[in-house]
Amino acid sequence: MSSRCRGIVEKPQPALAPSNLGVVGRYVLMPSIFEHLRNTRANAGGEIQLTDAIGSLLADEQVLAYRYYGTRFDCGSKLGYLKATVQFALRHPEVREEFEEYLRAEVSALMPKLIGAQKAQSEPMSNAM
Repeated sequence: MSSRCRGIVEKPQPALAPSNLGVVGRYVLMPSIFEHLRNTRANAGGEIQLTDAIGSLLADEQVLAYRYYGTRFDCGSKLGYLKATVQFALRHPEVREEFEEYLRAEVSALMPKLIGAQKAQSEPMSNAM
C-alpha cells in the first residue's frame, strides 16, 4: 500500500516523531534528487542527509512511501545484522535444515555454560575475606 509523504525526519526523538512510521532506507528516486542533494546543507556532523534532500524534494514533486508489514532488522548494528542473518537462514529452503541442526548443536553445547552462569548469579556472595 503506498501513501503520499507529507514530510520526512531523520532519526527524530520518539516524543517528537510526527508519526509511528519509519524509513527503512530503501529508495527509488527520480534524478531530480541530485539537485536537492547539491542544495542540502551538511548537518552538525558534517554529513548531508538524504532525508533532508527528500524533504526538500517534497516541495517540488510527489514522493510516495510503500507501507509494508513485516519484521525490520537494523542491519546497521551488529546484533541486528546477526538477527537478520539467522531469520533469513531459517527461512531459506537451501540451508534451513542444515542451519537448524547447527543451531541446535550450538545451543546444546552452550546450555550448561548459560545455566552455570545463571546459577552463579543467583547464589549469595560469601562475606569471607
